[in-house]
Amino acid sequence: MQTWEIVLIAVFSVIGFLAFVFVCWGIAIYNKLVKGGVGVDESFSTMDVYMKKRHDLIPNYVETVRAYAKHENETLEGVMKARYSAMNAATTAEKIKGETALTRTLGRLYKVTENYPELRSNQNFLHLQGKLSELENEIAQSRKYYNACVKDYNKIVLMFPSNLIAKMFKFECLNYFELENVEERAVPKVQF
Repeated sequence: MQTWEIVLIAVFSVIGFLAFVFVCWGIAIYNKLVKGGVGVDESFSTMDVYMKKRHDLIPNYVETVRAYAKHENETLEGVMKARYSAMNAATTAEKIKGETALTRTLGRLYKVTENYPELRSNQNFLHLQGKLSELENEIAQSRKYYNACVKDYNKIVLMFPSNLIAKMFKFECLNYFELENVEERAVPKVQF
């Protein structure tokens, strides 16, 4: 065997080894992106379960309030419309938008109920309000988990060198589940 043949074999061996390492690296990054996407889907599904329970509870809550606050129809109808919109959203982005609107209209309904002391003493209302409050806390916790999963996924999509694989396979950053209304982000003012 001649020297040039040995050199050629060595060069092809090095190129083959580097190609093998590059392919293994690409597969590892791709699998990490898929794993992150599955984690985001799972976290949204968890939140979706709590939102479904809230959707199921809202009609009973609205009807209880309606019995005491008959002239608050605009607020009550707004809650039901927001519920319908959130329930019938097709995409994750639409669900996030619908749930944000529902949370906003429920906040208005909570303010309305403060004006009716006889409503606040009704046992059925108190039970429904307690369940709704529990669900709101569960949804808030699952939003945190969802946003943490989205953050981890987005870091993989954006950071070099994994962003090369992400672009190659069309992985894109995902949106956080955030409050859209600036007023909802503000710290409530407490007065005595």
